[in-house]
Amino acid sequence: MTTGLPSQTQVIELLGGEFVRAGYEIEDVVIDTRARPPRITVIADGDDALDLDTIATLSRSASALLDGLETIRDPYVLEVSSPGVDRPLTTGRHFHRARGRKVDVELADGSQLAGRVGELRDDAVALVIRDGQDWTVRQVPIADIVKAVVQVEFSPPAQVELELAVGQARRTEAGT
Repeated sequence: MTTGLPSQTQVIELLGGEFVRAGYEIEDVVIDTRARPPRITVIADGDDALDLDTIATLSRSASALLDGLETIRDPYVLEVSSPGVDRPLTTGRHFHRARGRKVDVELADGSQLAGRVGELRDDAVALVIRDGQDWTVRQVPIADIVKAVVQVEFSPPAQVELELAVGQARRTEAGT
């Protein structure tokens, strides 16, 4: 039995422009035809976090566009969501959006780092890491990163650490 659901590529092509106009990019589309009713999940991300109002707006727009397709014959469930906090950071855009956040990083040489994401420049990310009792900034080429995942924090970071990560980029943007 076929539901006439569009392919992942078709969904991205159909919805991509609408999401970009709203300030978001489609990170992934998952189509589950085994679910009853079938499910289309659109994962979007942007410089601003997806809040519930934005998700509702994007869902309405996406639903209207998908419902306009004559190929869909059966009911389906549409879900628009943001990537989870456990989504690996894989592109410069991901690191840019994670600036100021704590990450665990595995490097190509097998070593591991825990640090706070700072400025992204020339395909390298600045990581603020512990150096004894102090903090230091280490430039890590994105190409050397095998895996990087944002860590959930339950207490605020040290002010010095945060300043090195976020303040450094603000000073650079301001030209100082």
